[in-house]
Amino acid sequence: MPSFSYVAREAGSGREIRSTLDAQNEQSAIVALLGRNLLVLSIQERVGKKGKTAGGSVALADLVVFTRQLSTMVDAGLAMVQSLQALAEQTGNKVMRDTIKDICTRVEGGDSFSEALHKHPKVCNRLYVCMVAAGERGGLLAEILSRLATYLENTARLRKKVKSAMMYPTAVTIIAIGITVFLLVKVVPVFGDVYKGFGSKLPAPTQALIDLSNFVRSYILYIVAALVAAGYGWFAWLKTKKGLEFWDGTRIKLPIFGQIAHKICLARFTRTLASLVRSGVPILEVLQIVSNTVGNVIMEKAIRAAATDIERGEGIATALGKHPVFPVMIIRMVTAGEQTGKLENMLERISDFLDEEIETTLSGLTSLIEPLLIVFLGVTVGGIAICMFLPIFKMSEIISPQGK
Repeated sequence: MPSFSYVAREAGSGREIRSTLDAQNEQSAIVALLGRNLLVLSIQERVGKKGKTAGGSVALADLVVFTRQLSTMVDAGLAMVQSLQALAEQTGNKVMRDTIKDICTRVEGGDSFSEALHKHPKVCNRLYVCMVAAGERGGLLAEILSRLATYLENTARLRKKVKSAMMYPTAVTIIAIGITVFLLVKVVPVFGDVYKGFGSKLPAPTQALIDLSNFVRSYILYIVAALVAAGYGWFAWLKTKKGLEFWDGTRIKLPIFGQIAHKICLARFTRTLASLVRSGVPILEVLQIVSNTVGNVIMEKAIRAAATDIERGEGIATALGKHPVFPVMIIRMVTAGEQTGKLENMLERISDFLDEEIETTLSGLTSLIEPLLIVFLGVTVGGIAICMFLPIFKMSEIISPQGK
């Protein structure tokens, strides 16, 4: 849809407004502005800037700060435009600042806050927009923004924990691979040249290592190209529907890591569901939003199927219980929440419980991985060293072989 830049004046106050508007054509844009009691001074179509208002993505931490500060300002009684202008001046992120300014301009031009947010899907997802829209309808925008900020803070904290737990093993694995390649390419050939002069048969482990070194040195470019192609092919396949379903179904069944991935998806599902239900969003719309934000195709299909059953009159717990991806413990707690009329409270307790379990599992996994990685690094480097020095231990046999 074309976008139009306009300059208009409010009929009542005479205040001049500069903003943009999406419309089918110029005439439709003028009619829409007149419907807002705005006298159009000038208007023109924005050429070559399609999609600019969508802006870029921002870090979750910046969105958390924006939401928390906006909640405080709105709760203190400040006008939305005034609050947005103040936040635009305070933020140091250029993308976030431009986004806030555009939202402020749209709100000043007559759009609701949720409508203005909807223009920036890379910054504010559907969950964010729907919760804000529910807050506007119910007159509880400050409270909804506070809940939204808490939800985003919990999401950011969980994401940070997972990244921190995986950073150490990833770094050690990369270092181990780098050291191994360096030894095979630079160090092993030196020993191979030395042992070649003996003219005797080397121990099997040493000979195998030298052969491996020669292979890597001869075909290293092909090996790197094959690994890059394999990685590109793997990620390209994961973008397909079949590949994504396979990976999402497999990763939640993996030992240890699968449990963590499954609990993360469940925690995201229950926390998002609780936030939307508490905000007054209709349950069917809630399930559609949650299915898009849960982060797992298998669980997404289960939620959509459950939404169809709920639309036919079944309870939430009954509909979810048909799918084994949802543990029995969660189904029982959802059942209790439905029976007591405190579903959102029960869902929040489930998400808190899952967050604690994830944290405990990650802590135990980190403690277990550290010694395992040290052993792996020691065996890899130590094994190469032993293979290289093994002929020295049998020097007498190599220099003076039997039968000579």
